[in-house]
Amino acid sequence: MALHVLRRLPEGIRQRIVRLVKPAYTLGAMVFIEHEGQVLLVKPSYRWKWGMPGGLLDRRERPAEAARREALEEVGAVIELDPGDPIVVVESVLQRIDFVFRARLADGVDPASIHPTSTEIEQLRWFAIAELPEMQPEASQAVRALLAADQQGR
Repeated sequence: MALHVLRRLPEGIRQRIVRLVKPAYTLGAMVFIEHEGQVLLVKPSYRWKWGMPGGLLDRRERPAEAARREALEEVGAVIELDPGDPIVVVESVLQRIDFVFRARLADGVDPASIHPTSTEIEQLRWFAIAELPEMQPEASQAVRALLAADQQGR
């Protein structure tokens, strides 16, 4: 219920609430899960636009651990993170640092079996990478950073 109330609040008020209960910068992990030219996006119950599976890191949790945990908690997906370092996106105005990981479903995981496994996820869907819907600002920023890294050969 609290998440539904939070959804109705203006973005600026939501951000202030998070800052009151969290450190100066929030640390998050997002997962760009790809399968056959498509990416898995989720629509949280407390947000209006699409995003990637992910969330805030728990205290002393490593970003890669958080990415795997969030994918499992939100969509029931066991994933394999791509080798290499994640893309780090710093949003100084919102005081947020996101670790963005590329990932794929673990061997033997059927994409059709993926479904919301958390009450915070209203729906999920696979989208063609060239046809992504309107996304949450942090997810859009993460996708731009991933594409820029791809162009630089990273």
